[in-house]
Amino acid sequence: MLSADISTLTQSDQIYQKTILEAVSRTFALTIPLLPTNLEIVIGNTYLLCRIIDTIEDATCIPLEQKNELSNLFLETVLHGSAPDIFTQKAIALLEEHTHQAELDLIQNTSTILRIFASFSEDQKEAIGRCVKIMSLGMQQYHMKQSIDGLQDLQELSHYCYVVAGVVGELLTTLFKLQSTDFGRAIDGQESLAIGFGQALQMTNILKDAQEDLQRGVVWLPRGVDQQVLYGTVYQCLCQAMTYITLVPKKEIGIRRFCFLAFGLAVITLENLVSNQMNSALIERKLSRRQVGYFYVLTKFIVYSDSLIRLFFRLQSRSLRTLIKPTSKVL
Repeated sequence: MLSADISTLTQSDQIYQKTILEAVSRTFALTIPLLPTNLEIVIGNTYLLCRIIDTIEDATCIPLEQKNELSNLFLETVLHGSAPDIFTQKAIALLEEHTHQAELDLIQNTSTILRIFASFSEDQKEAIGRCVKIMSLGMQQYHMKQSIDGLQDLQELSHYCYVVAGVVGELLTTLFKLQSTDFGRAIDGQESLAIGFGQALQMTNILKDAQEDLQRGVVWLPRGVDQQVLYGTVYQCLCQAMTYITLVPKKEIGIRRFCFLAFGLAVITLENLVSNQMNSALIERKLSRRQVGYFYVLTKFIVYSDSLIRLFFRLQSRSLRTLIKPTSKVL
């Protein structure tokens, strides 16, 4: 098993990574610590690298051309070992009007994140580098043509969700295989399920945030696609995600719980969205801390049983399956 040599990391670097993760993401600060310690550090670090990319692309205070230059400079820094101070100084100068202080702090401490990245095995660094490259270049491509008109069709939606999330599913699969030979055997020949996993989570986020995106003049949904077809596509991706989780060996309980928590929160969120459309009573699109906490505890028991995972999905997707019938096969 090839893994990060965490013995070479300073305590202050590890504390910073954990602290900034909690500051920039409530959800991932909850799920990532469920992983075995060596994977927690690797995947936490990867998330923060991707968060830097996302921060650059989402910053409205930077003109598009400068965004692309900054993103490419960050890629050079990660992939080819360019001095991080050059990227940091330029990024902070351009992002001084950015309102999210935690994200600014993360960029200010890029050198810390890269020191941790440097401690990983060559296989891990290669997989993370591939993910970061595809995501950064993909985001540049789509943010250059973002508009209120939406994406061209379902195929373009699928590709967009791949470059921002499906590729992360591929990365996680590589890291999990390096961690567990049993998982490697189980997933062999079915690695494409990981793409569906990532796409399901991203499509759910797009649907959840559609109103907020519209208010700022951006639509990530495909033009002219029937709602039944759109939700049916998300449902099929969720089916792939559920199958993916059940392929994780039960002895790798941290990995199973990490995956199931993200999957389950997406399923519940999507069910709330559908229920809002089918019922007169308004249901909050975003889950409350109490709901998340309750489900967090519930995952401790569900993940030990494939049957319970399937039962959860069936019960928590009732409104969704009602909406998409008869276009999608019901489990």
